[in-house]
Amino acid sequence: MNRSSRAEKNTTRGANEPRRLRVGDVLVVKRSRIRTAISGTVVGNFMEWFDFGIYGYLAVTMTAVFTEGLPREAGLLVTLLGFAVSFLVRPLGGMVLGPIGDRIGRQKVLFFTMAMMAAATALIGVLPTAAQIGLWAIVPLYLLKMIQGFSTGGEYAGATTYVAEFSSDRRRGFWSSLLDLGSYVGFAAGAATVAVTTLITEAISGPGAMLDYGWRIPFLLALPLGIVAIWFRMRIPETPAYEVAEESGETTKQDSSDPMARHGIVGIMRHYWREILIAMAIVAATNTSSYALTSYMPAYLENTVGVSNLMAAMATVPVLLVLAVAIPLVGRLSDRVGRKPVYIAASVTTLIVMVPAFAIMQIGQEWAIFIALAMNAVPLALWVGPSASALPALFPTASRFGAMAIAYNLSVSLFGGTTPLFSEWLIQITGNAFMPAFYVMFFGVIGGIAAIGMTESARRPLVGSMPSVETKQEAIELVAGQDDNPLIDTSTMPLDLIPTPGDKKDELAKA
Repeated sequence: MNRSSRAEKNTTRGANEPRRLRVGDVLVVKRSRIRTAISGTVVGNFMEWFDFGIYGYLAVTMTAVFTEGLPREAGLLVTLLGFAVSFLVRPLGGMVLGPIGDRIGRQKVLFFTMAMMAAATALIGVLPTAAQIGLWAIVPLYLLKMIQGFSTGGEYAGATTYVAEFSSDRRRGFWSSLLDLGSYVGFAAGAATVAVTTLITEAISGPGAMLDYGWRIPFLLALPLGIVAIWFRMRIPETPAYEVAEESGETTKQDSSDPMARHGIVGIMRHYWREILIAMAIVAATNTSSYALTSYMPAYLENTVGVSNLMAAMATVPVLLVLAVAIPLVGRLSDRVGRKPVYIAASVTTLIVMVPAFAIMQIGQEWAIFIALAMNAVPLALWVGPSASALPALFPTASRFGAMAIAYNLSVSLFGGTTPLFSEWLIQITGNAFMPAFYVMFFGVIGGIAAIGMTESARRPLVGSMPSVETKQEAIELVAGQDDNPLIDTSTMPLDLIPTPGDKKDELAKA
């Protein structure tokens, strides 16, 4: 059944009785349950970005530890390649874990990805160094980064799918943005952990402490943090939207001609190639901006600007914390004005601030670095704020996890995760310290063009899902005004698969 035939079936239940929304069709998810579900999801993203923060802020130290014997510039590229390698594996993780999440549920896959991520991060802390086994030391490091990449291939796509499906339609931008708040707090925590570890170990053992043993400590901390995160993941419920899709048969039906049914990789690409391209462009713009500010900035500040490792780690912590606070505000703004206007503002702001920010950064003084990083954070907040709600809304419930996993991970792997590597390489071959700014600006333009072609999803039910509200009164009001509500499109809802109540009286009257 294609979308048009589904719409026809939804609106013609016999010649004289159309199938309309009833109060019982509307998902009522209490705010307290939303908070519980989202808190259990946020901890996973915290852990993911905690690792990125550690690896990013220890990039120069890891270069000395794992590539001893190579020239400094070549060693740094090898270390940053380890970061890129984890992203190159992400599409494989997404292609495997995404469709599984559509088949068995979001919660089970999110539990698995969290356990894998925590274990791989902790194991990095016990690896042998180049001083012990030579350049072979880089091989197990790459393998563990690949395991992290595989698990992360299902983590963010699953987490965004989860929070978007658990959020109410009116406040999806705000609730979903809390996921990325956890991401940047996690990165700030990773940076702060590196800074504190540096201070303590060097105070105890002298200037070479981080090279000798201190670098291991932040990675080993991932084990107790991971146990806590896994405990939270065990407690989160399945999303109401997925449960409805499962009960109605949407998740088990495999009709290749029906875009609303569950599909594998081929079916997803066939039905939603346009949405996948839009998502990839926005993800590329978001993540080049993000990884330029976070994962690459420590190496840039140390090697190009010339500040110390400690200063590089400490400079971004307050900026990232302010960014984390700003993201939910932008998410709420997107609920009011729409996702598209916020994305377009992000694109324009990227073009305005990036070159001046990098120019100010070259001054090299502490105040200048803070100002420059804050300027970088402005367009990033605008890109990130709507993303956890806007991107999953591009795809139907039955294939949402799989489609998100394909679109997000392909883009992050090709463009986002390679930002540190390409930025450093561009600087080395051109000698131009502004190349990272130009790199981010290019993708900012691409993301803005994609946003213009995106279907607005703010305050609307997710494709393939029933409307979602936070109170029974909201459900009653929504059903009462459905005929005059331009945000309600029953052609994308599984009304034809949900049994009509035996009592033909309007449920609105009974409510």
